[in-house]
Amino acid sequence: MFLNKTPYYAAALLVSILSSCGKKEQQQQPTQPPAVPVTLIEVQTADAAYFDEYPATVTALNEIELRPQVTGFVTGIHFKDGARVRKGQLLYSIDAQLYSANYDQAVANLNVQEANLARAQKDADRYHELAKNDAVAKQLVDNADAALEVAKRQADAAKANIRAVQTSVNYTKVTAPFDGVIGISAVKVGAAVTAGQTVLNTVSTDSQLAVDFNVDQKEIYRFTELMKNTKATDSTFTLKFGADVYPATGKLALIDRAVDPQTGTIKTRLVFPNKDNTLRSGMSATVRVLNNAAAKSVVIPNKAVTEQLGEYFVYVAGDSSKVSQRRVVLGTAIGANIIVKEGLKEGEKIAVEGVQNLREGAVIQAGK
Repeated sequence: MFLNKTPYYAAALLVSILSSCGKKEQQQQPTQPPAVPVTLIEVQTADAAYFDEYPATVTALNEIELRPQVTGFVTGIHFKDGARVRKGQLLYSIDAQLYSANYDQAVANLNVQEANLARAQKDADRYHELAKNDAVAKQLVDNADAALEVAKRQADAAKANIRAVQTSVNYTKVTAPFDGVIGISAVKVGAAVTAGQTVLNTVSTDSQLAVDFNVDQKEIYRFTELMKNTKATDSTFTLKFGADVYPATGKLALIDRAVDPQTGTIKTRLVFPNKDNTLRSGMSATVRVLNNAAAKSVVIPNKAVTEQLGEYFVYVAGDSSKVSQRRVVLGTAIGANIIVKEGLKEGEKIAVEGVQNLREGAVIQAGK
């Protein structure tokens, strides 16, 4: 006897197919990504005083190159290189023989002219006495007066020549123009020097030194106000050399008369005391200007910020244990923290640890 098994096989096949489809759908269901462990902090505001920094150059308040005013040979150097000198101190001697001889000649010429003047005076006096008695022609009197005038002019010229030659003699002695420090001599004894051209040495003041730096024209008002503020001398302006900060504070001395049209900046000068002579003209430094303008600013740890294509972002925690990426505008860094100008409000929570594992909309697990 044969049984019809077709319906049985069809039913079994249908059950098998349905079971297989159920397993496939179960396998294709997406798995929920695990929560990313992070550390959250609450955004707060703080008084964020910081320093604006500017590259600067140390320069002497008064500095001059010594150049001879006469041509000749150096016959003496009367100081030690790098020594402190006083105003009027003799520094260099230049051979004065030629100029002394010229002076002697000028004195002799003056003696001759004064003798001629005395003779012309006597002649004029004599002719005037004769003229009172009509004993001499008027033409002779006029000639005598003219000769006397010429003798006076020649004597005056001789005196002026003496002063000129005496000046040259004086210029054979090069003296310090002011109190300061002299550098290393550029010439040796016996060297030939040319008037107005040869540089002998440089003298500069050192009790106080200037520090020049450029600020953007947008900051002119700020620095003008700082210069008016007499209290802006305690800690407003400091000087830094690498990681070392100069112990004395500076004072804002001046702002230049005009903005450089090519750079849009203006030169500004501070003055620092130099009691221990640690500042030297020509040094490069960094000027630090205390900025209190960021009072009650949003300050967050630097490590909470990520950068993408030149823009900065933080991850802000939402109500559903997810984070959203938010663009922020950063201000000045203060140690391990940074000021946020725009993008965050006080009381919001941001991720500071585990940031590298976050994406937009990621589920987080906040830890301590």
